[in-house]
Amino acid sequence: MDKTLLIKHHKGAPGLRLFGLGPYFKPTNSLNKLQKFFNKETFWANNRSQHNLQIMLKNSDVVITIWLRNEIIGFGRATTDSVFRAVLWDVVIAQEYQGLGLGKKLIDSLINHPLIINSEKIYLMTTNQCDFYNNLGFQNVVNQELLLLNK
Repeated sequence: MDKTLLIKHHKGAPGLRLFGLGPYFKPTNSLNKLQKFFNKETFWANNRSQHNLQIMLKNSDVVITIWLRNEIIGFGRATTDSVFRAVLWDVVIAQEYQGLGLGKKLIDSLINHPLIINSEKIYLMTTNQCDFYNNLGFQNVVNQELLLLNK
């Protein structure tokens, strides 16, 4: 899609988080748009408060958004130590724009980011998109257990 704009935010996404900036550094109420995007496009990230989204963004090492005009149609973020491990989080492409290569573009931008590219291992968890990630080189791990502590 030629009209889309992929934005690689500064660490902690201060423009998006504090000033609501969108494409071309223009105020677009982007935190509100991100909240609505998660509510519409996910079951696992809906009902996140704007306050908690601000904390999430502040503590993310890499944040990438994809915009079509003034609307968010893609989002992904990562945390990392830049050497041993990186974890991709909240990777979402709006359903109506899936299948157009935007997800691949988003993942490529995340894993090739300077803070991520030298990490020995890059982790991600997914519920429904294993085939998509397998096609990008991610492998199912059978010799590790996912443990979860719900709080």
